[in-house]
Amino acid sequence: MKNMLKGNAVVGQSGGPTAAINATLSGVIRGAKEQKGIQTLFGMKNGIEGFLNEQLVDLTQLVCTEEDHKLLECTPAAALGSCRKKLPADPADPIYDQIFALIQKYDIRYFFYIGGNDSMDTVNKLSICAQKRNYEIYFMGVPKTIDNDLEGTDHTPGFGSAAKFVATTVCEIARDCAVYTIPAVTIVEIMGRDAGWLTAAAGLPALSGEPAADFIYLPERVFDADQFILDIRQKLTQKPNLVIAVSEGLKDQNGKYVGEATQSGSTDIFGHKYLAGTARQLEQLVKEKIGCKVRSVELSLPQRCAGHLQSKQDIEDSVLVGREAVRYAVDGQTASIAAIRREPGEKYAVHIDCVPVAQVANKIRTVPSEWITSNNVKKELLTYLQPLIEGQTEVPYQNGIPKHFIIP
Repeated sequence: MKNMLKGNAVVGQSGGPTAAINATLSGVIRGAKEQKGIQTLFGMKNGIEGFLNEQLVDLTQLVCTEEDHKLLECTPAAALGSCRKKLPADPADPIYDQIFALIQKYDIRYFFYIGGNDSMDTVNKLSICAQKRNYEIYFMGVPKTIDNDLEGTDHTPGFGSAAKFVATTVCEIARDCAVYTIPAVTIVEIMGRDAGWLTAAAGLPALSGEPAADFIYLPERVFDADQFILDIRQKLTQKPNLVIAVSEGLKDQNGKYVGEATQSGSTDIFGHKYLAGTARQLEQLVKEKIGCKVRSVELSLPQRCAGHLQSKQDIEDSVLVGREAVRYAVDGQTASIAAIRREPGEKYAVHIDCVPVAQVANKIRTVPSEWITSNNVKKELLTYLQPLIEGQTEVPYQNGIPKHFIIP
């Protein structure tokens, strides 16, 4: 039975941005406009931190036309701003009194939070507090992350565009490296702390007969430095130029990050170590052990903010997830996330399901073991990834550079 609760809604973006997170925001705005139960949709600037500071904007007034929506959907990064705030585990903490006082002040009955694992933790905690306070409000997590490591969903919005960037960039790097005949190794570092989905995309060009990474090392496998050098030595006898893709989260048999020697050791508020330097560390190893020409390339932020290289399918899925999250909430679903379900069959198609957020929060979805080897990925994984990078969006340009939607 459809829930007819009337009131206002609020939406925020949290965690690392993506090239598609604003497409999901557009989907939420589209969905809110379709529901008579939602009167005003507020956007919280900088996630829950901005909400606590009452930094709210009226999105129904800011994003009005179809042209506005299309421009927002092809704008990378988080148009509302983001944050990495961890809420306390104790539901009796005073911060929840402050949050729910604001929820009541603005008559918020629907709360949408676009984010990854840590953001779903926020949705879960707020849902528990609402139940304890017996306040009627519907909380929906709306997934995003380029890491594709969120449980309960076939894939995450934002991943497809990042995977398209990785596949394209690795292919172009391989083309560049192939023009010389002297032995050389290029090591490309790709984001992925605990899951290697994004690094696996470095193998996608092979499905089209294009040059791809010769070796792909994922964090799902213990990294063996000696075997790494043996792999390179053997491959150099077959071709002079190698391109190797490595996840930033590679660990050795002792559980130590491969790039730890080049890192500061500092962590974010959720306890995650800041990662980088894996490729640089391996560059030094190859120099010492093999002595050939070697360089490291860290793809870094462009992986998640390359709006000029969006996957059309990713954008369509992202809008759909946002829109359907609103429909589920108005239908009475709460403490849940909108999850993508892939339809069976050869032709790619999806529908949106609803999954309890408690089953998702603080959990990591890794690449299945049967889809990877010690130094590469299998065709089954590439076949799963391929539809997610399909199609190009029509990016508007102004004075030669992409035009973006700005929320003041």
